[in-house]
Amino acid sequence: MSAPIIEPRPRGLSRVRRAAVESVSGLPRQFWWLWTSTLVNRLGSFVATFLALYLTVERGYSASYAGLVGALYGLGGVISSVGAGVLADRLGRRPTMLVAQVATAASVALLGFMTDPVAIAVVAGLVGMASNASRPAVQAMMADIVAPEDRVRAFSLNYWAINLGFAVSSTAAGLIAKHGYLALFLGEATLVLACALVVFCKLPESRPEVGGAAGAPASTGASAAGAERVSMLTVLRDGRFMTVVGLNLLLALLFQQAYVSMPVSMGQAGFSSSDFGLVIAVNGVLIVLLQIPVTRFIEHRSPAMLLIGSALLAGYGFGLTALAGSVAMYAVAVAVWTLGEIINSPTQMGLVVRLSPLHGRGRYQGMYSLSWSVASLTAPLLGGTVIDHYGADVLWAGCAVVGTVAALGYGLLLRNLPGRAAGAGAANTGAVTAGAADADAVAAGVTDRGAGDERVGTGRADIPSNS
Repeated sequence: MSAPIIEPRPRGLSRVRRAAVESVSGLPRQFWWLWTSTLVNRLGSFVATFLALYLTVERGYSASYAGLVGALYGLGGVISSVGAGVLADRLGRRPTMLVAQVATAASVALLGFMTDPVAIAVVAGLVGMASNASRPAVQAMMADIVAPEDRVRAFSLNYWAINLGFAVSSTAAGLIAKHGYLALFLGEATLVLACALVVFCKLPESRPEVGGAAGAPASTGASAAGAERVSMLTVLRDGRFMTVVGLNLLLALLFQQAYVSMPVSMGQAGFSSSDFGLVIAVNGVLIVLLQIPVTRFIEHRSPAMLLIGSALLAGYGFGLTALAGSVAMYAVAVAVWTLGEIINSPTQMGLVVRLSPLHGRGRYQGMYSLSWSVASLTAPLLGGTVIDHYGADVLWAGCAVVGTVAALGYGLLLRNLPGRAAGAGAANTGAVTAGAADADAVAAGVTDRGAGDERVGTGRADIPSNS
């Protein structure tokens, strides 16, 4: 009896499946709970998206008042970014996230019941402050629990969850709003509380102790002194890191133009709001489809070249908007700068962690988050002013110039990015040499590369210290 003929599986399908498994394998369980909390949180991000429509359509306020409330929302984020970073280092990542998420749920629910214009503006500022306060802690915890060589992939997966959640929430919010805007506020409050429940039940504290070993008393001497010296002044004096923050601010100003200046520009050109909806949807679709495969391609490549390329793609992608005369051409421009965004986000986050000392991650992440908050506050004003006084084409040409300047900045800053820490001296100062591949091990005093990861709170002794 002849043996049955077994047809081989399609090779392409097997490769895709294997790539998908490799993209999500090897990450600690705590990361996936953190990822889940991020996804749940973003699934409920209704209010920020529809706040302007709520104020102008539902409440009947003017567009200028809606702009003022939006600015106060952004100002709240600016205030909380740095403060939350300090709390993440002092109180811990988990308490900071829980306080921020409970405060977000309470303030969002309260905003839904406010009717007085002054009260609405004040509570909107509190919502912006609370909703942005968890970001430095989330990013610091991710750096704590994920091995250095996996961080770019982890940040990419987290960014993918953010965009997937936002895409779903934007669609759902439109349907929920038909039954009343109060349902949006209460729905977001409920999902944020669900996010806090995940953090409370599934995520232990990950903040590294000064002494290095879980449950051990804080050590004295160089390590303790180094940890104490990591303050906000330390961050401000870190010239290389602050330059990265400044360059990220330039790129953040570009990306923010997509949500204020682009719809205004398209409206002036005779396109409808539905046309803008189709165009901006390209951004979300491409991120959901391409973020993971692109990250597999870039995760072990030079961060300098990736950041230079992403800055050019962002700048010239927005620059292409000046040449757009159809919905298709606008979509092409969005596709170009979206590719820059996909490359930039995980690469930039990985670089921020490399430049951050072990016991100052919260403060460094807070300063990095501040650049995004400042951009969200100033980009609408900057874009609107340029369009009103000089025209949209000047704004888009200026975006190309800004992208070029950012690319040059990254090229000059990272041309001598070291591959290893400077040595034991870095641990004695508490500020790890920027760009060190073994920054975590040096800062924690781990010198035996074969000893495994001794960072406190990772829950994974098998994670190697080297990147």
